[in-house]
Amino acid sequence: MKSNDFIQAFIINIQFGAILSVVVLYWKRFFQTWKFYYKLFIAFLPAAFIGLLLIKYIDDLLQSVYVVAAMLILGGVVLLFVDKWFNKTIPDQTVTYKKALIIGFYQVLSMIPGTSRSAATIVGGMTQKLTKKTAAEFSFFLAVPTMFAASGYKLLENYKAINVDNIGILIFGNVVAFIVALFAIKSFINYLTHHGFKVFGYYRIAIGLLIFLLYALGVNLSIV
Repeated sequence: MKSNDFIQAFIINIQFGAILSVVVLYWKRFFQTWKFYYKLFIAFLPAAFIGLLLIKYIDDLLQSVYVVAAMLILGGVVLLFVDKWFNKTIPDQTVTYKKALIIGFYQVLSMIPGTSRSAATIVGGMTQKLTKKTAAEFSFFLAVPTMFAASGYKLLENYKAINVDNIGILIFGNVVAFIVALFAIKSFINYLTHHGFKVFGYYRIAIGLLIFLLYALGVNLSIV
């Protein structure tokens, strides 16, 4: 139905605002050498290829409360221990082509609903001995082509569901996403650098358990 199509389009397309915030915050660093763009392209390829192959299956998973809740909890458990796993590695600040590709494959994990794209790619960067700050910044840079492609695809797929009655909601959502992301990105990187992932792990586990509880109590958690 058109209302459901609009909801799905809205959920994805408000990422346009968040994408713009990354470009604004990192204006000078985002527009640099061609090597930077090559690395982003290489990191983007795994999600682009696998995403096109599995897009329908991914859309079906989005409607599964169990999958979302389970991945929130599983991801939270991983975040509780990830700082200990990599605290003995010698940090690096260089994103090579090989590292970019490996981070790109970690990004594929975020196609499973309930999995954090930023967490997956940051952890992926840390497995390659990147510092938390460098991994987090590259994660946000990678979000630009990834979310732009996902948003553009969903917009083309559901453009008929967007009309004069609801386009204002979509615009407002993007404005809010832009403003929130401006404040959240810098704060997130600063907190992550100094305090690690543990608080985000507890948060994800709490939300996952709450979803399971509400679902068990018969609360309708469907968004489409």
